[in-house]
Amino acid sequence: MSGSTYGTIFSITTWGESHGNGIGTVVDGCPAGLLLDEQYIQDYLNRRKPGQTRYSTPRKEEDKVSILSGVFEGRTTGTPISLVVFNENQRSGDYSKIASYYRPGHADYTFDQKYGFRDHRGGGRSSGRETIGRVAAGAIACAVLRELGIKVRAYTKAIGPISANMDTAKIDNASLSPLSMPDLDASARAEEYLKQQMEDYNSVGGIIECIVTGMPAGIGEPVFDKLDASLAKAVMSIGAIKGIEIGAGFQAASLMGSENNDSFEYDEASNLVKKTNHAGGILGGMSDGSDIILRAAVKPTPSIFRPQQTVNKDKENVEIQIKGRHDPIIVPRAVVVVESMVAITLVDQLFVGMASRMDRIREFYRK
Repeated sequence: MSGSTYGTIFSITTWGESHGNGIGTVVDGCPAGLLLDEQYIQDYLNRRKPGQTRYSTPRKEEDKVSILSGVFEGRTTGTPISLVVFNENQRSGDYSKIASYYRPGHADYTFDQKYGFRDHRGGGRSSGRETIGRVAAGAIACAVLRELGIKVRAYTKAIGPISANMDTAKIDNASLSPLSMPDLDASARAEEYLKQQMEDYNSVGGIIECIVTGMPAGIGEPVFDKLDASLAKAVMSIGAIKGIEIGAGFQAASLMGSENNDSFEYDEASNLVKKTNHAGGILGGMSDGSDIILRAAVKPTPSIFRPQQTVNKDKENVEIQIKGRHDPIIVPRAVVVVESMVAITLVDQLFVGMASRMDRIREFYRK
């Protein structure tokens, strides 16, 4: 299988299946000397692990990470960093019947068409557990960004039809909400809405918003490797994501140029700033120094406990009712996954951008 590696200089390769021995990632291109330990990475993984609220799958996994290489005495060595999380609570028997039919909304059919074979236990590589490797690598990327004064923060903007009021919300409140919403009043209403859908054996989607602060201007490329294009590819590679917008996004289509353009000015400290940020921190494919604002649309979890129509391998129309342990909503656990993929992309683009100007190369190598 190709396509399991992402990045140019700072690159990650994820591996493993939902019901295999374990899940992991190899991070290459991380500079030597970065402070890093297992607990730091574990804190990120704890944000996505299952079984923490009534709104996630009851599958109990500690998701305990082990660093196998690339770190010595608490610092990165500059060599590939290998990380592993062993699976401990598989119940593969729950998926035995799935081998004979295609679940609506899943990758069962397309996997069969591409490979002529699939691992039906929990979806194999298409399972949400694949994101463990992304989050572990994202923790390392966030550690790099922290050294540069850059912060990536994501949260739940909306659950179904219920949106957070960002005029009154406090981002830190996201850690207090079981749905990772910064508006606790909206969170309470969203919890009630989700409870109703769960009682009806249904699932719910939502919107994740991610804000990057401290990003310097001029990062990204003006043609194919635009920063916004790279961010879109990274976030769209997450299985549950079905749409991306940056800044004003789709709303820009209904604005006039005089409304959508962001005017420049100098502030009292003579720093160049924008009066508005409809561009979402990216102009011409390159960061402009203002906050990068990205939103991702997350689909409802496809595994629902109500009857559904599908087909089996014998070319028969059948009715199924999926069993097993599944999330009624994936949005809260996907927040840190979006955060991680954004961080990985930013670090890679920052490293690529180091070679964009001769004066900076001379400055770096001049003794």
